[in-house]
Amino acid sequence: MYRTHTCGELRLANVGETVTLAGWVQRTRKMGGMTFVDVRDRYGITQIVFEEQTPSQLPLKGEGGHLQEQTSSQTHSTLPLEGERGEGLLFDQANKLGREYVVQVTGNVNERSNKNKNLPTGDIEIIATELKVLNAAQTPPFTIEDQSDGGDDLRMKYRYLDLRRTPVRKNIELRHKMTMEVRRYLDSLGFLEIETPMLIGSTPEGARDFVVPSRMNPGQFYALPQSPQTLKQLLMVSGMDRYFQIVKCFRDEDLRADRQPEFTQIDCEMSFVTQEDILQTFEGMAKHLFRELRGIELEGAFPRMTWADAMKYYGSDKPDTRFEMKFVELKDVFAQAPGFAVFDDAQYIGGICAKGQAVYTRKQIDQLTDFVKRPQIGAKGLIYARIQEDGTVKSSVDKFYGEDILNALKERMNAQPGDLILILCGDDAMKTRKQLCELRLEMGARMGLRDKNKFSLLWVIDFPMFEWSEEEGRLMATHHPFTHPKDEDIPLLDTDPAAVRADAYDMVCNGVEVGGGSIRIHDPELQDKMFRILGFTEERAQEQFGFLMNAFKYGAPPHGGLAYGLDRWVSLFAGLDSIRDCIAFPKNNSGRDVMLDAPACLEQKQLDELYLSLVPVKNEK
Repeated sequence: MYRTHTCGELRLANVGETVTLAGWVQRTRKMGGMTFVDVRDRYGITQIVFEEQTPSQLPLKGEGGHLQEQTSSQTHSTLPLEGERGEGLLFDQANKLGREYVVQVTGNVNERSNKNKNLPTGDIEIIATELKVLNAAQTPPFTIEDQSDGGDDLRMKYRYLDLRRTPVRKNIELRHKMTMEVRRYLDSLGFLEIETPMLIGSTPEGARDFVVPSRMNPGQFYALPQSPQTLKQLLMVSGMDRYFQIVKCFRDEDLRADRQPEFTQIDCEMSFVTQEDILQTFEGMAKHLFRELRGIELEGAFPRMTWADAMKYYGSDKPDTRFEMKFVELKDVFAQAPGFAVFDDAQYIGGICAKGQAVYTRKQIDQLTDFVKRPQIGAKGLIYARIQEDGTVKSSVDKFYGEDILNALKERMNAQPGDLILILCGDDAMKTRKQLCELRLEMGARMGLRDKNKFSLLWVIDFPMFEWSEEEGRLMATHHPFTHPKDEDIPLLDTDPAAVRADAYDMVCNGVEVGGGSIRIHDPELQDKMFRILGFTEERAQEQFGFLMNAFKYGAPPHGGLAYGLDRWVSLFAGLDSIRDCIAFPKNNSGRDVMLDAPACLEQKQLDELYLSLVPVKNEK
């Protein structure tokens, strides 16, 4: 063994012991006749003391027989070591160490005189008696510290170095602990962990597939799974009534902070269950994870909100309910006194009330106006009204409305002296609500209402079964073609399919969808009807999903499930703004792995083996 203890293990109880540590040099500090070296591994940091009077006990070994000394601008060989006993002092040898050298140190545990309360090992230090360089290191391209001087792209290129930093390492450790707790919870409920294949058939209904050419089947392709949806349904037909899998999934779609081309799901399915059974089971999992990993006890049942209410009051199907500031519809208030064309012509007028924010200056209001007019939000402007301390209303539309209308506005908004009312309007109610949602979230952030250490969870239920696709010119499944409609809405499939609600549900935490699922269709006739509504010909339905339809003919139980996003859960628990820092080797916003330089071109020989030819791309980026 290279070490008797880790660098985060030793305490006052170990004083007097002779120990051996191994790790990376975090930093060195020379103070008179002593040199202090902090040695780090993934368990922590221990201070090593090299005293000027201590003779060398062991020859240092470095690459090529030399120890590499680092300066701020270069790395150069300075001291021949291989084969020499080393007549100098350990003190001199320690002063040759550079950052990120891999070393082995033996010494005696001593109580520190100047204790470091910020380190678990801060009460002790090691008085070194032996030192061995296991590997020299070049100067890293950024500092391996909690607060690094490396930008995102640089740290991703050298991700193996970034993973040495404590915050990133802790995220990976949290991810590990979460997967262990997930397995423990589901195992206690009788779930079986079953692997499903990574190479499957393409199912283009949804996001774009990543496809894989088959060398042994020229001209044919596998797809990487967007989820194991149909496979886990087949497991229910197989009688594996409680399944789960912590599984990699792949979607070739545009990226955001909470998306990666490959991501990990906690994928689950259950037989002989209702929606209520599933909500209670996975609400229990969420409570278990908060209790075991964050020490937070979530009391009571999670609130439930219909999709229609989520869109009406928050403009989002994943509302952040850490704070109120619900939308209030105002069309009828302003319709009492026409004359302001912007409001008169609008199909929707909605507002939010920011408590205590009447102190906003005109400059701050202008900043908010610029915010909502950004292309990615797309509002044409912003109307505001301040409630003065005497209760009067001062508005940007004063000249169009009298005191009676402004007071009616104040009453409808339930605004109090000192509050600020912000209003958006537009021709499309759903589009305007989404714009108002962005404004609400911005105000919540400015007012300090989006505390990362506060958690608000809820279920969003009763999603629309279908949504209209302008691109496809037809109805598309809001979730996927296997979602069961609400029983009372099944007759509407023949008369008004756009009005049908689904037995679908999402779990939302702090404005992030952390999981979602549905009750599945298990009746072959209902599944056939669903395919017809979605525009599938009988031949296409059989070609893509015949294996599932045939399986249903042999007795499919009622079943449903849910998939949690593991990356999103970890990022929420860690207080991250992006899921990238809880993934060991993530892709960047362009879907590239800058460390491996992937994706990359193939050699012509590989293309020939796969029977592939490339079409030149116009206007390459």
